[in-house]
Amino acid sequence: MKIFPAIDLQGGNVVRLLRGDYSKKTVYSEHPLDIAQEFQDAGAQYLHVVDLDGAIDGTQPNFSAVKEIIEETDLLVEIGGGIRNEEIITDYASVGALRVIIGTMAIKDPEFTARMIKKHGDNVAVGIDISGANVSINGWTEVTKVTIDELVRTLIDDGCHTIITTDISKDGAMGGTNLELYKKLVSDYGGYIDIIASGGISSMDDLGALAEIGVDGAIIGRALYTGALDIGEVIREFDE
Repeated sequence: MKIFPAIDLQGGNVVRLLRGDYSKKTVYSEHPLDIAQEFQDAGAQYLHVVDLDGAIDGTQPNFSAVKEIIEETDLLVEIGGGIRNEEIITDYASVGALRVIIGTMAIKDPEFTARMIKKHGDNVAVGIDISGANVSINGWTEVTKVTIDELVRTLIDDGCHTIITTDISKDGAMGGTNLELYKKLVSDYGGYIDIIASGGISSMDDLGALAEIGVDGAIIGRALYTGALDIGEVIREFDE
């Protein structure tokens, strides 16, 4: 199971939101590169980055911070938040990002998403943020009528290789992750697409359960910043 420590960027700072609420944030650092280097020093190979500002308006105000992390560390960085045109995808590819994560556009412009998947292959993943059984977009501010099953089946047909699925109700709440969701996704679609779990992962028990379910990766955010989980211990126990 791949382990992705997470850095969420807002205004150049490392922050964490509670259940996706932009008004309920905690600032953990003004120096994203320092946090990334700490993760690398602890043994991490991967990093999950979200541009929270970009997720709202489709711009890339935190591009320079992401670029610096990619260039100054050996981490394999996936980046999401505001990926709404091909120029942004190629910009991140040009600085060495592992992949970009399309979110809102998978709902708003499925033809664009399918085209980017076909053209860029493994360099494009899709982030599916859910509220209940339905997909949320625009930085988690809008709940659509599209269900997670409808979207996953479409993405498989499009040739998507990886999805990152977040239950917004669990994210940042330190109350455990949605194991039933991931169990269903792996059971129904695990043979067709890689599934990365995100949201609420706050204990070694959570990670053990996800590994047993068979998810391909796990993203860990607030639990690392509060000290509930130690990234070095997590890497030693679970990273493939």
